[in-house]
Amino acid sequence: MGFRVVIPTAGLGSRLGGLTKYLNKSLVSIAHRPTICHLIEQFPEDSEFVIALGYKGNLVRDFLELAYPNRIFYFADVEPFEGEGSGLGYSLLCCEEYLQQPFIFLSCDTLVTQKIPPPDHNWMGYAELDDLFSYRTLAVQHGRVRGIHEKGDAGAEELKAYIGLAGIKDYASFWAMMREGGHATIEQGEAYGLRGILTAQPLSAYEFEWFDTGSPTGLAATREAYRTVDEPNILEKENEAIWFVNGQVIKFSDDIRFVANRVERAKNLVGFVPDVRAVKPHMYSYNKVPGRVLSEAVTLPLFREFLAHCKTFWKNADLNLSQQSEFKGICKKFYFNKTKERVELFYKNFSKEDSAELINGEEMPTLASLFRRVDWDSLTQGLPGQFHGDFHFENIIWNAGAKKFMFLDWRQDFGGDLDVGDIYYDLAKLLHGLIVSHELIANEAFTVSWESNQIQFDLHRKQALVECEQYFSAWCSENGFSYHKVRLLTALIYLNIAALHHYPYSLLLYALGKRMLKQELENSNENY
Repeated sequence: MGFRVVIPTAGLGSRLGGLTKYLNKSLVSIAHRPTICHLIEQFPEDSEFVIALGYKGNLVRDFLELAYPNRIFYFADVEPFEGEGSGLGYSLLCCEEYLQQPFIFLSCDTLVTQKIPPPDHNWMGYAELDDLFSYRTLAVQHGRVRGIHEKGDAGAEELKAYIGLAGIKDYASFWAMMREGGHATIEQGEAYGLRGILTAQPLSAYEFEWFDTGSPTGLAATREAYRTVDEPNILEKENEAIWFVNGQVIKFSDDIRFVANRVERAKNLVGFVPDVRAVKPHMYSYNKVPGRVLSEAVTLPLFREFLAHCKTFWKNADLNLSQQSEFKGICKKFYFNKTKERVELFYKNFSKEDSAELINGEEMPTLASLFRRVDWDSLTQGLPGQFHGDFHFENIIWNAGAKKFMFLDWRQDFGGDLDVGDIYYDLAKLLHGLIVSHELIANEAFTVSWESNQIQFDLHRKQALVECEQYFSAWCSENGFSYHKVRLLTALIYLNIAALHHYPYSLLLYALGKRMLKQELENSNENY
């Protein structure tokens, strides 16, 4: 027999800092799944959920409808969800109409490992903690709750940390108490109503192993505990996320145009990318593609097969003179303007400035002087055609059983154009991933230091990727592509993305990009 579970998600989640700038706290990832997935899947399949929506509540609703189309949800809009009049108690009162039956209260930052009892009796959950200062506490004797204490109210008793998990059988008494509590209800939340039940009868007390995901420290510990050995290597971004739920991949972006363009481009790339199955303004989903990312599966013979497949993908576009001029302008903005903007952002983000320094003992001029030596007119003479746009091994799946490649996380546009991009950019992204493997970065298999005017870095590489890089160089020449141009664009890619990644990986990207740019400019006998 199913029961209902109320999960309040209306709050700002301010303790998690930048992680909740673009997302509700219940959508922050743990093991590449939103926290709320782990909450929901603690309960039987026939459970029903009441979700209090406030801060970025539209994202919570959209995600749950995409991820769990066969589950039953009731959504209660909470307004205000911040400022005067807001609070956990008010959020619960907004859910009252859906909770006229026994139910479970579950804080949206509470994960437990044990089976959760049904609400066929009144109970509260607790955990054994050494430091109780930050938590509401329970006085527990012989498996019963004898008192509920506010934060900081230690008293003389031996207290237990209340974990924001409770079963409420006597819902009528609970709601009567909540409605009468006024400001105290708003401030104390479910604890106020539970106190009302406690005055008439004791509550059972259950001990749990508890993970508190609501603070940076607690979230980090939870992520480590839930980590799996085979999880994908995905570099976390504040305004984007990729989640794996129930055989689906759900992609989130704060930019609705990003999502709309990504979905539109999928129609042009049928057969090469997964079929999009559902769309929301900030999210889309597709069935998880079977296979392994190419970074794990790659061998030199497989890489040769992959490049043969790519030749069927990179279809040249026939542009007239006007379109060619427009495309060159897009390439210039994409390579020249954006790179300069991103480099300035890097200097700002990491308190650096353009200077002449030593990189791994090699004398470097300023980056500005290197940019002046680039033949931007030739470099921005791109090769227009069908493109992916973020073409590296983590975005390519190899299904050995079906002998099939599938491309993931395709770029939403190329300088605003959904149909035509620069094939050279795909080639450069491929080389960038051959040199800098996401897997090795995720495992911190690199070193970098920047002291005064000296930068030292070292980067581990897989032998298979080194062999593939060597083959790729020859393949480009044999197929009429300028490898020199590919390497120049690869250097610009490193400089471009340095501002977007975490320290000290950001320093490695900058140093690698600058040194590679200098080396290619010195090796500029080839016309590109």
